[in-house]
Parts: sequence; structure tokens; C-alpha cells
Amino acid sequence: KGIEGKVVLITGGSSGIGRATAVAMAAEGARVAITARRAERCAEAVAEIEAAGGEAIAVPGDVSCDEHVEHLIQETITRWGRLDIVVPNAGINGVWAPLEELTVEEWDEPQNINMRGTFLTVKYAIPHLRAGGGGSIIVVASVNGTRIFSNPGFTSYSCSKAAQVTFTKMAAVELAQWNIRVNVVCPG
Repeated sequence: KGIEGKVVLITGGSSGIGRATAVAMAAEGARVAITARRAERCAEAVAEIEAAGGEAIAVPGDVSCDEHVEHLIQETITRWGRLDIVVPNAGINGVWAPLEELTVEEWDEPQNINMRGTFLTVKYAIPHLRAGGGGSIIVVASVNGTRIFSNPGFTSYSCSKAAQVTFTKMAAVELAQWNIRVNVVCPG
């Protein structure tokens, strides 16, 4: 039976890996909630899923904002009454520049979207996953956080992705007691 009937939340679900994941999961019978910053791209992703006979909603916004993530999860629960699978996927590359040239704001942006967004998504999903008897969290990081350290100027992004890997390991230990699996994938 797989994921048929499961409720899946995917951040960064309007494009790239997130959108492909949303479309694939919906094709397998999951009900999918997505978020991303661009409302028009979210609407396009939902339309693609619905045109193929799937069920999806979009709640556009910024995953680094705790109010948005709380709202996103509440909208998902309001719509379907449960949450089974969470895919913290939203991510940005940020500015590629030597460390001495990066502004503090340029450093912070990938940290806030990539790592803070992952933390907030998991944090606010936990009570709902627990209420359903468990679930799955699949963090999307990158090989740039695990083994490719040859891209000068890509330090903020790489650090945010390495942090996601460590976050996943710690969350897996903490959440196992509630039958919540936590895994990370590192595309690239």
C-alpha cells in the first residue's frame, strides 16, 4: 500500500527536487501540502498534481519564519486531520563569494532558509506525527555538506547543509521513542 492516503508536507515544493517529490508522492496516492516563497509557482505545482488526479494544497511563505511554518502545518492538519511524512526540502544557494567579501546578511540567508527552516518544520510537525503514532521525516541536504568541499565561495551553503546532516542524526535519536524515523538524503 505504500504511501497511499498518507499526508505529506514538503517545503520548497514548488520547484526542483521538492516539486518532483510532491508530484511523485501524489501519483502514489498521498495527499500533499507544499510551501515555497513564490505563490504562483506553488499554484502551478498544485495544478500539475490535480491535473494528474492527485490532491494537494499550497501555503506559500518563508520557512525561516516561525509564524509561517506554524500556519502551514495547521492548514495541513485542518485540511486532512493528520500528518504522516515531512520533507524539509526548502533551500537556497545564497551568494557565492569569498568569506571576507560576504556580508553578514548574505551569510545568514542560507542558514535561515536551509537550517532554521528545517528546524522549524520538524519542530512544529512533531506533535502531529506523535499524535498519529509516528511517521517519517526526510531532510534534503546536499553532498556539499558531506563530501564536496572544493567550491570556493560556497561556504555558507555548505555549512548549512552539514548542519542539516547533524540535525538529522540528533533528531533521529530523539524522535525514535515516538516511532518517528528521521533520515537525510544528500543529492548531488
